[in-house]
Formats: sequence, C-alpha cells, structure tokens
Amino acid sequence: MTSQPLINADRLWTRLMALAEIGATPAGGVNRQALSDGEIAAWRRVIGWALEAGLTPSTDAAGNLFLALAGQDRAAPPFLLGSHLDSQPTGGKFDGAAGVMAALEAAVTLAEQGDKPARDVIVVAWMNEEGSRFAPGMMGSEAFTGERDVAAIRAARDADGVSVGEALDRLHQAFPDLPHRPLGFAVESYLELHIEQGPLLEAAACTIGVVTGIQGKKTFQVIVEGAEGHAGTLAQQERRDALAAFARIATALHAEIGTIDTDIKFTIGRLAVMPNAPSVVPSRVSFSIDLRHPENAALTAAGARITALCREYAPPCTVTVTPLVDAPSNAFDPQLQASIAQASRDQGHPAMAILSAAGHDARHLAKICPAAMIFIPCRDGASHVEHEWAEPADVAAGASVLVQVLREVELARRSARHEAGR
Repeated sequence: MTSQPLINADRLWTRLMALAEIGATPAGGVNRQALSDGEIAAWRRVIGWALEAGLTPSTDAAGNLFLALAGQDRAAPPFLLGSHLDSQPTGGKFDGAAGVMAALEAAVTLAEQGDKPARDVIVVAWMNEEGSRFAPGMMGSEAFTGERDVAAIRAARDADGVSVGEALDRLHQAFPDLPHRPLGFAVESYLELHIEQGPLLEAAACTIGVVTGIQGKKTFQVIVEGAEGHAGTLAQQERRDALAAFARIATALHAEIGTIDTDIKFTIGRLAVMPNAPSVVPSRVSFSIDLRHPENAALTAAGARITALCREYAPPCTVTVTPLVDAPSNAFDPQLQASIAQASRDQGHPAMAILSAAGHDARHLAKICPAAMIFIPCRDGASHVEHEWAEPADVAAGASVLVQVLREVELARRSARHEAGR
C-alpha cells in the first residue's frame, strides 16, 4: 500500500498536461523543439507558475532556464533539480517535461510549507537536450559544465540554416527583463526525474527506478562524396555513386558493429541524398551514426572501427567521418542512489536499480557535483513517439520521492553545518 504523495499530485498532473498543449500534435504528441516559438511559449507558462510561488526566474548565455527558491544561505552552492522542455519533432508529453514539472512541484511544495531550505533550491530546464533541431544535443548542460564552448554551440545550424546563436538571441529578446546568471556555478547536488524510455520498470511492476548510471555514447556525422551523372547515359563502371557507396558502408557497419554483442546499440539515421533526383546519379550522401554501449572499452573499440570501415567501403567515392559526441559511461552518486531507494521504501513504492540506456543532462552534471536520477515507467517503454505515456500515479510517486530525497540531503547538510559550528 503506497502512502499519499508528499506533493500536490493533481496540480502536478494538470500543469504537465497544460504544458503538453504547447506544441501539441494532431496525434497527441508534442513538437516543441529547442529555441522554437513553442519553447518560448513553454518558458512563459513555466515562469508564470514559478512567479506565483515566489520563485525567481533567470537564464544564462546558453539559454538554460533557472527558477530559484531562496534558501537561508544564498551564497552556498544550491541544490539543482530539473530536466528539459524541448522535444523531438514527433515527441511525447513526458520526455523531459515530466522532470521539469516534478522539480517545479518539489520547489513549490517547499515554498508553500514556509520553511526556508538551507540553501537555494533551483529548478532548471536545460537548453536543447534532444538535439533534434540542433545537433548534437545537451548543449545547455555541456555549456554549463564547461564541456563545450559557447561560441562553438552558437555556430551550429539547423536544417533551415538558422544558427543556435540567432535562435538564442531571439529567445533572450523574448524575455528582456529576465536576469542573466554567469555561465556555470557551483552546485551542491543535482537530481533529475525522467521517464525510463524503456520497458524494464513496467515489466518488473516497479514504480521507481534507482538509476545507477548512463551507458556510453558516441555519435558521428559521415559525408560520402561522389559525382553526379546522367542515369541513362553514364556507364555503371564509370560511376562514383555516393548512394551505392553508402549502401556498402551501411551493410558493413551493421554486419560488424551491430553484432558485437547483445549490449551494443548501433543506429544510422538522418540520411540526406543529393541531388535527390530520379534520373541523376547521387553525388553526395550524409548520414549520422549513434553508437552506445555500457562498457567503455567496447564502446571505444567499436568507435575506432567506424572510420576504418567507412574508408574501406567508400571507394571510388571519398568519405569524411566527423566525431560529434564522445560520452563515456558514468556512474551516479552512491549516497543519492541510496536515498532514492530508501525514499521509495518509505513511501511503499516498488523500486529497482537500473542503468539508463538513453543519455540525459545528468551525465554532465555528475562530473561537477553529486548527481542522481529517478526513473518512472512509461507504457510499453515507448518514448520519442507521440503515444508516449506515463500514469498520473507514477508521475506523482516520482515527484514525491524527489521531494523526500531533497529534504534528506538538506537535513544532512544542516546537520553537517551544525556539527562544524560546535
């Protein structure tokens, strides 16, 4: 028998569904990509809810949104909790948004109780976690932790040629009175709630996933260059057909990389063919590669083979392989994991340890502070799809666990400060 949630479950669900109206698709999903009009509208709504509770909004040069509940010691490193508001083009209501709204509900709950936390509690919505409009993803958290230079981030462009810099400037122009924080600041700890995006919790009938870490990920952009030719007159042996070269490369990659072991995740996506005309030999093919594995040694070995195989099977065309993301597997803070597990037991929620197969902003925060994640189930493990779904009770349970862990971390810090002052 589960206990009553420590938060206002009805308010949390109502706000989450209201947020899903921004960028809503006819099929019931969400298209709210990074730095779009939809995300600007989402900021307005979320900032409005935060102001109602007395939280102070701000942003930074990377377009991250911060909502601060003032603590007793304003100079102390704050607790940070949140996720992201951007979505895939055919995304769902919960990916990212559930984490931001659960974090906001946790902060609002503390504000309503009138007992100031020991230090600031800051809700964060990271910029461009998804990487659907601008690649690669997780730009906001990488800029915050110093892993990527803001100038390089601003130079990235979407499919329409709009740069991140242009879109960021437009976002900030929409909120001219919003204070700007320095990019990156000391953090006490970071907590992120997220739907699992996999089937394991649902299959095990577990409400809470205690995330142990995130499997490693490498991404690449590959460009195959050939030469155009008339489809009716150019002899086969004279062709430098970029699409044919791509087919050879893709077959070799799937045959070798895709069969390394049962843990490998290898994907070719975002294929573009030029000139993409029915009667012209293709001269250029660009495509992306997404490679993941929980073991860093296996990930490194597989990544090294990608360039070699592309070069082997490209001739008579040429090929350029550009690494984009290189994120090794990471582990989350053991004490925070223990606190999540204990809170789940205290509240009567079945829980299990689980490795995240998908990447999250928490991966980068874990490099600068104690960090952890709370997973909740999603129906059939489906995510990045319009029918993505999480049950209201599970969303409430995850947020309630989040609140308890936040309180326990705060209590531990208060006790440490008291002991130090004796």
